[in-house]
Amino acid sequence: KFTPHLACQVVTSKEKWAAMPPAVAADVFVTNHDSVRWLADWKAPGRWAICIDEFTVYKHRTSQRSKAIAALRKHFDVRWLLSGTPNSNGICDVWHPAFLCDDGARLGKQFWGFRSQVCTPESSGPGGQFTVWKDKPHAQAVVADRLKDITFRVKFEDCLDVPENVMRHMSVDLPKKLMLQYKQLAREAALEHDSGMLITAIHAGAKAQKLLQLCSGALYDGEGGYKVFDTSRTDLTLELVQQREHSVVAFNWRHQRDLLCAGADAMGITYGVIDGTVPVKERNVLVERYQNGQLQTMFCHPQSAGHGLTFTRGTATIWPSPTSNAEHFQQFNRRIYRAGQTQRTETICIAANDTREKDVYERLNDKLDRMDELLSMIVNLSATVH
Repeated sequence: KFTPHLACQVVTSKEKWAAMPPAVAADVFVTNHDSVRWLADWKAPGRWAICIDEFTVYKHRTSQRSKAIAALRKHFDVRWLLSGTPNSNGICDVWHPAFLCDDGARLGKQFWGFRSQVCTPESSGPGGQFTVWKDKPHAQAVVADRLKDITFRVKFEDCLDVPENVMRHMSVDLPKKLMLQYKQLAREAALEHDSGMLITAIHAGAKAQKLLQLCSGALYDGEGGYKVFDTSRTDLTLELVQQREHSVVAFNWRHQRDLLCAGADAMGITYGVIDGTVPVKERNVLVERYQNGQLQTMFCHPQSAGHGLTFTRGTATIWPSPTSNAEHFQQFNRRIYRAGQTQRTETICIAANDTREKDVYERLNDKLDRMDELLSMIVNLSATVH
């Protein structure tokens, strides 16, 4: 679109790459993150540049695709890596992307050495059997200083004139019966459904997850299904959807998706669903229908719809339940608040009073603040370099 003088080829599978005639020439080849696994043996003549969008997909150095891109990097003299969420889980997220960029010149060639410099080990779990690495107080400042000469930040709001996005937190009370059930589950790690089925949480982590699920109205029964306890959260979400011409809704669990779809059907709300079960072609059709105004809302899992999709027809992003994943949260909110948006937008976050949902949002905000702090530090330090 912006460089029509450059020839471009989209190659998203090994078969397409192999079937491409040798005579086909291009200045730019576009592929996806997982393609590096079959491109790892590629031998490129001449001088090449690589641009990796959303580089956090390679933050785990031991994943197959991270190992593949690490092997592939040597073929590229020029390397660009882009992300708006570089350290969503902690400063260690930055090490492998930085290694891909400069071969370890700034943060070191060994992850273990880097981690020992910027993190402190803490015991966790029953009997202290697990080790959790916590960022040291000045870890972000150290990393920002080392990366300042190869990093710059471009803020969305500074580049485009787009109407503002407003963050809105809705505090609600759980229905009386559901709150009693919530307290029982928190106290006893077990809860009986009206059907007579007893649902238990086998450890603290499972209990925390089930408490969040219960706030949204259902619990998984350990047999692959779930039991519905309450639909008030679904009812509230669909009420917000009905009040708006077009919106997008994030769901965290299958039961949320099912309850939202059933409720929308009963209310005559037109919708589409995007999650890991929806093929790419069908997803593209749904996006087009939504953008054409044929669908009032989209129910999406943020991991499946957090990158690359445009829902600028919408004016509201609704979170019926909180997510602890800062990257998913920030990226999914940008589906409507992006280039092409002509209306004022809002992000609505729902949480129940006196529940763990409030705690999840607090931790999420801490992660978002940490990411913004690192980027701001780099910008300020870069100003002294460039």
